Amino acid sequence: MLIGELATKTGLSVDTLRYYEKIGLVPRPLRDAGGRRVYDTGILRWMRFLDRLKATGLAMRERLRYAELRDQPGLASVRERREMLENHREKVASDLVKLQETLELLDEKVDLYRRIESGDVPDPLAELANSVSKPRDA
Repeated sequence: MLIGELATKTGLSVDTLRYYEKIGLVPRPLRDAGGRRVYDTGILRWMRFLDRLKATGLAMRERLRYAELRDQPGLASVRERREMLENHREKVASDLVKLQETLELLDEKVDLYRRIESGDVPDPLAELANSVSKPRDA
């Protein structure tokens, strides 16, 4: 597939794909007789994996290191790649716990605001504002 098709399928710009190739994140593709980049369809799986790593917060330098290790022939880098992914997995798991806690807090707040809007409970901030703005008896 040509670079434009790869860009469409990945959601990345042609410029981004060229940059990824330049820095070594994406392997250099073959060229056709016209000098155009021709990518194997297997690149899509790699690009999806890179996108997931990026979405989970793996730094560019770490993705580059992983790509470098992946390009090594044989089993020489398997252990280091596994360890990298295990370490990143631990971070992602920790992030998920924090996100779940945050989601629960947001659900509580949304529920409170719905109850305030329906009149089931008074707005504590409105009550606080009223008590602060009223002058006290001397």
